[in-house]
Amino acid sequence: MAETMTASVKLGQKVPDFEMVTYEPTKGDFGKFSMRDQIASKRWTILFFYPADFTFV
Repeated sequence: MAETMTASVKLGQKVPDFEMVTYEPTKGDFGKFSMRDQIASKRWTILFFYPADFTFV
């Protein structure tokens, strides 16, 4: 059975560093998102996760 990891982050807390594969619709290809790169670029970031709802076929 797969192990599930859950965590909650509250407003104002630092987000743990992570990387994930993403789909970039403007390029029509997959890419990589890195929280470390976002922080280094001093970019505002909104994290929105909604599993299995915005899937493409």
